[in-house]
Amino acid sequence: MHFLTRLAAVVTVSLIGQAAAHPVLTVTPGGAGDLVPTSNTTVNATAPAPESSSSPSGGQLQLSLVNNFGNGNINAYVTGLDASGQLVLLQPDGSWYYPSADGATTPQAITANVAIALKPEGQTTELTLPSYISSGRVWFAAGSLQFFVVAGPTGGPSLVEPSSVNPSDPSAAIDWGFVELTYTEDGGLYANISYVDFVGLPLGMSLTGSYGTQTAMGVRATAIASICNDLATQSKQDGQPWGDLCIQDSSGKPLRVIAPGDYISVNSDAFSGYFDDYIEQVWWQYASEPLCINTQAAAGDVNCTVSGDTLNCDGDNRGYSKPTASDIFGCNSGPFAIEAGDNNVHQAVVPRLCAAFDRTTLLLGGGNTQPSLGSTSYYTCEPTNWYSAIVHKYEIDGKGYAFAYDDVNPDGDTNQSGVVSDPEPDVLTITIGGPVYLD
Repeated sequence: MHFLTRLAAVVTVSLIGQAAAHPVLTVTPGGAGDLVPTSNTTVNATAPAPESSSSPSGGQLQLSLVNNFGNGNINAYVTGLDASGQLVLLQPDGSWYYPSADGATTPQAITANVAIALKPEGQTTELTLPSYISSGRVWFAAGSLQFFVVAGPTGGPSLVEPSSVNPSDPSAAIDWGFVELTYTEDGGLYANISYVDFVGLPLGMSLTGSYGTQTAMGVRATAIASICNDLATQSKQDGQPWGDLCIQDSSGKPLRVIAPGDYISVNSDAFSGYFDDYIEQVWWQYASEPLCINTQAAAGDVNCTVSGDTLNCDGDNRGYSKPTASDIFGCNSGPFAIEAGDNNVHQAVVPRLCAAFDRTTLLLGGGNTQPSLGSTSYYTCEPTNWYSAIVHKYEIDGKGYAFAYDDVNPDGDTNQSGVVSDPEPDVLTITIGGPVYLD
């Protein structure tokens, strides 16, 4: 994702058989043969596994894991790339495990002990990461997650992670979630709670360091059921498949909620035409007046106007065609795909333009400058990204990425992305199951 320095490729997973012809509703976990490694669930090492298992020195980070989950035991997993670009998973003894794919072209299960059992509900587990990590995730699961490894494109192994979309993924029936982090010597620690792809096990976090204490409290403990109820209500109002974003286990219990862009990846006709009338109105308005993009960078304010079917921005190396619903929800395809060679203006316009479409602020009063309207103006008219709006509704403090560019905000307004960062971090505390005094 754009908000962290990810060296990973991100994978989509195709559905097979009966599940492909119907809304994603009930999980039916399979085995390794049901994995389809692509760019949405794979982390690629940039170096092969080392011959020895010694971990690099420097960059230790303390994690404090608070278990407020009342429905069974919790396992934690830490995955990512070390400072040398080698794939690592944390072992219970506090050392890195370096998996090797040994040239395998099909996913091979990781059988080493990489599950860290948390202390019971109400207690805190202390961990220390042995060195710097990038493209990192701290996973939590009410059960055991299965990770796989396959030969990667750069000579090193690729980690195949659990998929939130594939109902036949071996880990599909597990309630899980993660916090993303990158911790480097030069950049310090960046961590975030992300709902860009799905909402799962409730997680919150706080970071103490040289900047003091920063928090992102995540969703409420009962958020999944509430989000599913609201999405189903929205489906009844506009006829769109919002309710189908909810995935349940074999008992019918809501398990997770996937993002609309991910739903479209396996149901290509979903939300077809949803934004079309709105896009036409936007194109009509900005054919006769400029749309100002505040790049919040050296380029300053950039004026954009529509000519024919293309929105052109001053100083930009290329224009913007009309987006589809998939482009808007994903922010990484069609006119919002950033290509090699795109200049600084283009790289600044894309996130601000896509955020404006997701939040439906382009036709509001003052919407001719983006970003300029505060969070109280987001999602106030239709069509809009109701998944994002409803997820934010059930975040305790309104923070946590609900689409890829949720960190786009007017200067001085609340950052909705849920990022915490510090060049000199002391402790990253992660709470599993939500604060005990809520829900």
